[in-house]
Amino acid sequence: MSLQGKTIFISGSTRGIGRAMALHFAADGANLIITGKTDQPHPKLEGTIHSVADEVKAAGGNALALCLDVRDDEAIQAAVKQAAEHFGGIDVLINNASAISLTPTLATKMKRFDLLFEVNVRATFALSQACIPHLQRASNPHILNLAPPLNMKPKWFKNHVAYSYTKYGMSVCTLGMAAEFADDGIAVNSLWPKTTIATAAVKYNFPPEIYAASRTPQIMADAAHRIITTPSRELTGQFLLDEDWLAQHGMEDFSHYMQDPSKKPIPDFYID
Repeated sequence: MSLQGKTIFISGSTRGIGRAMALHFAADGANLIITGKTDQPHPKLEGTIHSVADEVKAAGGNALALCLDVRDDEAIQAAVKQAAEHFGGIDVLINNASAISLTPTLATKMKRFDLLFEVNVRATFALSQACIPHLQRASNPHILNLAPPLNMKPKWFKNHVAYSYTKYGMSVCTLGMAAEFADDGIAVNSLWPKTTIATAAVKYNFPPEIYAASRTPQIMADAAHRIITTPSRELTGQFLLDEDWLAQHGMEDFSHYMQDPSKKPIPDFYID
C-alpha cells in the first residue's frame, strides 16, 4: 500500500525519529504536517519546522509547517483543524513528541514531572482526541504512538519512575484506544526501538559510547512505514519493536542502521 496523497500528522518532527519518518513518508508521496516548537535555528539542536518542511518537499512530498507546543490544548485543536483543511483530512497521526528526564524520585521536581506528563501522556491523548474525528473518515486510519511495551518489571521504574510512568501512559493510550475505536477501523499501535537510537535525547542523556553504538533513526522510519501501510483492521492494539517487525517482513541484516557497524547495538529501555 502506498502513502501517495495520504496526510500524516507527526508531533515533534523537527529532528531525530520524527524527521526520519517524515522524509521516508515524503518519498512515498505523502502530505506531512511538520510540527514542533523550533521555528528558528537552535544553537544546539539541528532542524526547524521550516527546514524539515523544505526537505520533505525535496524528497517528493507536500508539507505544512506548524509551530506547536503540544502542552497547549487550543494550539492542538487549531493545528489539527488547519492541517485537515489544508490537505482535506488526516489519515495518520504519529505521536512522536516526547520529554525525557531520567531522575529518581527525590531528584524529580514537580515542575519536571508535570512537563513529562504533559508532553508524553497528555499530548498523546489530546492529539489523538483532536485527530480521531478526521481519522474516522479516512480509508486506512492509523495512530502510532512511540511508546514501549508494557513491561511491568520494577527495574524499569526504580531509578526513573516519573519518566517510565509517563511513557507507559502513552502505552495505555494504545491499549485503550485500540479497543475503543476498533469498530471504526482505526488502528492504534505502539512502536519502540529494540536498541538505542542516535537521537538528541540519547546524545545528551547518556554516555557518548552509547550514542556511538546506537542505530540511526532510519530503522524506526522503515518500521513505521510498514505499520501505517498495513490495512488498519488487520493490525491494532500491538506493541511492536522496530527490529522484530522488520524481521517479520523479511529483513535479516540490520548492520546498515548502525552509526558504527563495528559496534554491538545496545538494548533500549524496557527491553529484556
